Amino acid sequence: MRVLLVGGGGREHALALGLAGDPAVEALVAAPGNPGIAAVAELREVTPTDPAAVAALAVDVAADLVVVGPEAPLVAGVADAVRAKGIAVFGPSAEAARLEGSKTFAKDVMTAAGVPTARAYTCADAAAVARALDEFGAPYVVKDDGLAAGKGVVVTDDRALAERHAAECGRVVIEEYLDGPEVSLFVVTDGEAALPLLPAQDFKRVGDGDTGPNTGGMGAYTPLPWAPPGLVDDVMRDVVHPTLAELRRRGAPFAGLLYVGLAITAKGPRVIEFNARFGDPETQVVLALLETPLAGLLHAAATGTLAGHPPLRWRDGAAVTVVVAAEGYPAGPRTGDVITGADRAGIIHAGTRRDADGTLRSAGGRVLCGTATGPDLAAARDAAYALVRGVELTGAHHRGDIASAAVDGRITIPG
Repeated sequence: MRVLLVGGGGREHALALGLAGDPAVEALVAAPGNPGIAAVAELREVTPTDPAAVAALAVDVAADLVVVGPEAPLVAGVADAVRAKGIAVFGPSAEAARLEGSKTFAKDVMTAAGVPTARAYTCADAAAVARALDEFGAPYVVKDDGLAAGKGVVVTDDRALAERHAAECGRVVIEEYLDGPEVSLFVVTDGEAALPLLPAQDFKRVGDGDTGPNTGGMGAYTPLPWAPPGLVDDVMRDVVHPTLAELRRRGAPFAGLLYVGLAITAKGPRVIEFNARFGDPETQVVLALLETPLAGLLHAAATGTLAGHPPLRWRDGAAVTVVVAAEGYPAGPRTGDVITGADRAGIIHAGTRRDADGTLRSAGGRVLCGTATGPDLAAARDAAYALVRGVELTGAHHRGDIASAAVDGRITIPG
């Protein structure tokens, strides 16, 4: 199988490692890729959000499967353009990707499907924003209605900050706050059949103890020792299958990776958001434990044959990833600094570039992450932090508490 992977972040590096490790993959091309991906794939230049260019590249490299990593290309219609060339693609159509591209669309689908979620209003002016904030009260949850790379959500007790974020976004969805620990569940689907992966938890805030502004994600771990029994089965029954059925009813079947972001409340799981692709950095830990060959799984979803796919196999133990961010991230990350110690197994590249002389430099806010497995969560956490401590990057920072609450048994479910 010849595979084209679209994207160049940490999620794509994790996907590249999984795809390259599948014996069925004879050639892996990544576009545009990154220096870490270059170790396992041929890199090609492409603008990921240009549907015609990606489709042309898929034809040029004779791809049997195209895997689209980021959300922006999916919302732009890249999967549609590739499918029009008769090439299998893992990723939803532009219409189905509106689940992530528009918070309002996602809420409409959830309401029609009877999916448990927070009450919400879509607001486009200050008066509507004020009414919604008055009704729900603090903590205030204000979400940019469009794509915001994981940083469009503000959760705050500061009314002025909530109003300012709404004004900056223009069109927002304001929701009631859902209390409880958060869970990310990835579901591979061909639009009908659906296979859940291991649930994970990520850490959105930049600082220890969930302080500071939201980021694209500062770390993650799996499995979740505190998760309620039957959680995945309940979410598949009450959320995933009703959502897929509603999208089929609308003529926009969802084939690809359905990311279900959940809050585990006193009343049970409630959907915070849907995404239309693998999450970053949760992908790093989930795929680290997946034993089933990745390319075969994604190809089955892309070709409508997932119902016949064998049950998924998982490695024992746990996985943890810790993100190393550039100085100034998330507000204004500094780039161009030299990185050393990043050429070890377990280091996933996210925002890096390589000079002609081989020097590795920072090229984004989330620069790289240390991903490790272990026989249990504590061992995996310690191994991930050992990897991170071996990286040298001026001004870099990382959270020091990834997975610690789970290791110490400090996560509780309300009620």
